[in-house]
Amino acid sequence: MEQTKKEMSEIWEWAKALFIAFGLVLLIRYFLFTPIVVDGESMKPTLDDGDRMIVNKIGYEVGEPNRYDIVVFHAPEKKDYIKRVIGLPGDHVAYKNDQLYINGEPQDEPYLESRKEELNEGEGTLTEDFTLEERTGKTIIPEGYVFVMGDNRRNSKDSRIIGLISIEEIIGDTGLIFWPPSEVGFVK
Repeated sequence: MEQTKKEMSEIWEWAKALFIAFGLVLLIRYFLFTPIVVDGESMKPTLDDGDRMIVNKIGYEVGEPNRYDIVVFHAPEKKDYIKRVIGLPGDHVAYKNDQLYINGEPQDEPYLESRKEELNEGEGTLTEDFTLEERTGKTIIPEGYVFVMGDNRRNSKDSRIIGLISIEEIIGDTGLIFWPPSEVGFVK
């Protein structure tokens, strides 16, 4: 009899521990962080197809996106995309001669340098010329929206095609690759 009570008590303790552990995993997974797999080439050379990353879901609950953050958002096609924030609310975005201009000021994009160097003479520019007005019909990005682009500018379905992204559609930002092992680390 004593042995049965002890066994039942031990089983109950294990069940409670497992219940708490699963509860914490669910809390973390659905409210704080979530894994995502990069699908496609649109963020090359920064991210490769198949990279596995951690998405920080709490960052934008307490703050706003920053320029050049890599974010995951719900796209109009009912799919999640990974892109880089280029334009923020109140910004005017334009590209001329492979140079990004925000509110008329040239901006550095160091994450594109290796891609630009890969272009051979006569292949043109990495990013075609455009203005915010041409792509969205807006003169500035309205409150509550951002303009996003993939780092692989020649092969990215981003705000130039799908339009401005509502900040409410952003799941979170990402910058940590956890798989494959050869790529583990932070990206910018």
